[in-house]
Amino acid sequence: MVFTRLVSLLISPLGTALLLGVLSLSLSWRHHNRAAVVSGATALAWLWLWSTPAASLWIRTHLESQHPALPVAALPDADAIVVLGGAVSPPEVSRSDVDLGSGADRVWHAARLYHAGKAPLIVLSGGSDPAVSRISEAQAMQIFLRDLGVPDSAMLLESRSRNTRENAEYSSQLLRAHKLHHILLVTSALHMHRAMGEFSAQALEVTPAVTDVEAVPVPADLWRYLPDAGALSSSAGALKEIVGQYVLMLFRQHSGAAGLIRASTEHLGAAAGSRAP
Repeated sequence: MVFTRLVSLLISPLGTALLLGVLSLSLSWRHHNRAAVVSGATALAWLWLWSTPAASLWIRTHLESQHPALPVAALPDADAIVVLGGAVSPPEVSRSDVDLGSGADRVWHAARLYHAGKAPLIVLSGGSDPAVSRISEAQAMQIFLRDLGVPDSAMLLESRSRNTRENAEYSSQLLRAHKLHHILLVTSALHMHRAMGEFSAQALEVTPAVTDVEAVPVPADLWRYLPDAGALSSSAGALKEIVGQYVLMLFRQHSGAAGLIRASTEHLGAAAGSRAP
């Protein structure tokens, strides 16, 4: 988890700018003044670019358009609805209430799908750090869904996962145990493409049920090009998703190549065995 958070920090615009700033100071200390100026200017330009609403809107629109949101009535019936963590924060040791985050639309959308009769079960996927939280995120979502009229008998909890890959791995185990194959996958629009890749890799039939769309057009004026803290945060989330998509793609290519080599080796071994006297 520490490594994951460190990587997330470094690929964020703020983290990259800080790294370039440190590099600029180091170069200046070593009297490489021209390189120091270039590094410092790049840090400022990179930070300014991704803190503008214009750049943030552009990159989020690119990601969210990969799986457009559809009306509930347009989605097919399925065996189960799977809701990914990141929607709510479990109660901390010193707090008793569930905290609804910016992604709480996920839980609300799952309730809408359930009440529309799209699936008889909802799988809630999300763990937590027991040193910080009193319950898992799956349990926190369950509390919210109860208030939205979903009975406990219609909810299955997966409380071990801490990231998207584990969401897919542990949820698929739970689904197979209940002989469920076709799912409506509920997560934020920005996160859907990567989540689809992880769940499809588990040999499930996955239909995206997109919610929490962020890329809403803003007026085309000067303010779109001025720095904004909210835009910087949104850009960081989008860049994290892009890096995650590339990592997933490279992982699949590596796994595919390894499988091909393994199959070829087994084939050659079998052929050699058949020629042996």
